[in-house]
Amino acid sequence: MKVKTILTEDFTNYKKPSMLIGFPKCSFKCDKECGSQVCQNSELAKSQDIEILYDNIINKYLQNNLTKAIVFGGLEPFDSWKDLLLLINAFRLYVDDDIVIYTGYYPNEISEQLNQLKQYPNIIIKFGRFIPNQEHHFDEVLGVELASPNQYAIKIS
Repeated sequence: MKVKTILTEDFTNYKKPSMLIGFPKCSFKCDKECGSQVCQNSELAKSQDIEILYDNIINKYLQNNLTKAIVFGGLEPFDSWKDLLLLINAFRLYVDDDIVIYTGYYPNEISEQLNQLKQYPNIIIKFGRFIPNQEHHFDEVLGVELASPNQYAIKIS
C-alpha cells in the first residue's frame, strides 16, 4: 500500500497515544470550497509516497507498547477507500483498539462506506472540511481541539 507518512507515536490527533498513518490521495475539497489553497496537508501532498506492506504497518503498531489507537489522517483516507478498508480489516485480525479516521467528507457523502465500517468495533470518524480563520473547538470524542466549528467526531461502532 502507499502512504505519505507513518508516525509510530502521535499525541496530537487523539486522546490516546496513537500511530498516525497519512494517506496518499486527496481531492482537495477544502481548497475547492474556499477558492484558495487552505489545505493543512499541502506540504505532505508534495512528499514522496512510501510503499509499505499492511503487515509491516501492523507489526510497527503491535511492537510499540505505548500506542493504544490508530489514526488514519491526511491527506484523505476515504479517497484511498480500498486500502483503508483492507488495512482496517488487517488490524482487526490482531487488535480491537480504537481506529480514528480523519476525513473532510460529511456523513451523507460517504454513507455507503460508513455502513461497511460499522461491522468493525471501535471506529471513530472526524467529519468536516477545514475552513480557515474559524475558532477552534474542543471535541469530546477525540479529546483534542479541531480547527473549524463544522468539524466533529462520532464513534460509529
